[in-house]
Amino acid sequence: MDATVTDSYAVVGNPIEHSRSPEIHTAFAAQTGQDICYRKHLVEPGGFVAFARDFFARGGCGLNVTVPFKLDACAFADELTPRARAAGAVNTLMRRADGTVLGDNTDGAGLVADLHRLGWPLRGRRLLLLGAGGAVRGGLLPLLEERPALVHIANRTASKAERLAEEFAGSGNLSAGGLDDVPPGFDLIINASAASLADEVPPLPASAVGNHCGAYDMVYGPRPTAFMRWAAAAGAETADGLGMLVGQAAESFYLWRGVRPDVAPVLEQLRREMQLSA
Repeated sequence: MDATVTDSYAVVGNPIEHSRSPEIHTAFAAQTGQDICYRKHLVEPGGFVAFARDFFARGGCGLNVTVPFKLDACAFADELTPRARAAGAVNTLMRRADGTVLGDNTDGAGLVADLHRLGWPLRGRRLLLLGAGGAVRGGLLPLLEERPALVHIANRTASKAERLAEEFAGSGNLSAGGLDDVPPGFDLIINASAASLADEVPPLPASAVGNHCGAYDMVYGPRPTAFMRWAAAAGAETADGLGMLVGQAAESFYLWRGVRPDVAPVLEQLRREMQLSA
């Protein structure tokens, strides 16, 4: 009788040492009774295709892909899900039964799931997205599928935001502009810009924060980000992106295993560990 083979998964990126994906997916597997092995791999620039080809040839079942290889993964996949096509980037690869590789992007689904977890409604609400890079592109379609009244994209370079709004115009009510002409009164503000990485706040008017507004920063850490502190001072309820990290991982796990894990205990454990190590 053949010995049971543990299904192999991994996350690849550069850098990768900081990745929490192995502990997240190992916790999901223990919770749902799945037999998997999940590792992280540092891949040098230009080496993604060779690594992925070898990984799947050796029987690997799925890969998570992080910076700077999401575009490489998009090109590598034999087929893309609609949300991966919309994002133009892939963070999850899955080898299917026929040997072909499916590319998906679970970032936006992870964001939407975390907003639901927080109890922040999206349908019929006015949303402000800060930034116009890959994080915004990855989140746009899943957010628009929630049927908000408006999604306004604001970016330092207004033309970049306007191009994104034009590209996704058929999926919902979109507008765009610079950070110097942001309309007032939003129900939810999502910071997908790089400002928080430098502990900075995008130059926003306080009038952007509407009544009972939520302010969500995709960056996470043991302490509130500069954006979260600014939003709280303007009267908003705030949250960071740790729940999005766990949510996108849960979406990948569901794609691979057909079982949806409970994110709450994993999120709580990560939050505890992060605060203890601060």
